[in-house]
Amino acid sequence: MRNELQTLGRAVKQAQYRQHRALERELATIGTTLAQWDALRAISGAPGTPARALAAATFQSEQAFGTLAARLVAQGLVERRPGHGRRIEHHLTPAGERVLKAGHQIADTVLASCFSTLSTADRATLLDLLQRLDPDEDRSP
Repeated sequence: MRNELQTLGRAVKQAQYRQHRALERELATIGTTLAQWDALRAISGAPGTPARALAAATFQSEQAFGTLAARLVAQGLVERRPGHGRRIEHHLTPAGERVLKAGHQIADTVLASCFSTLSTADRATLLDLLQRLDPDEDRSP
């Protein structure tokens, strides 16, 4: 059983690694990275969200997200605005919206290729199984 679990864990990691490499390569064609596009996606999904929540949503430390957000601000993709108390809110600029939209198109193409050997039913089953591993996972479409 131990070897089976290790093989399963490695297979999940290999699939993620291939997916990330493909996304990095294609997102570079529009001048962004996977981490930057993921941050834009998180900000777009919850405008005004503070860095702490965005860091958690993008699987980064607060310090790493702060550095990334500063880079996005310098590129003109994100605006930081004062929020309640000492909170800093993050919002996409029109340029950030354009990069996000182009990134969505790239991600759709890359992910379709990554999962092309699975049927629609298999993809739905895989998603369900992976979501069961995280009881806090949001299951909304």
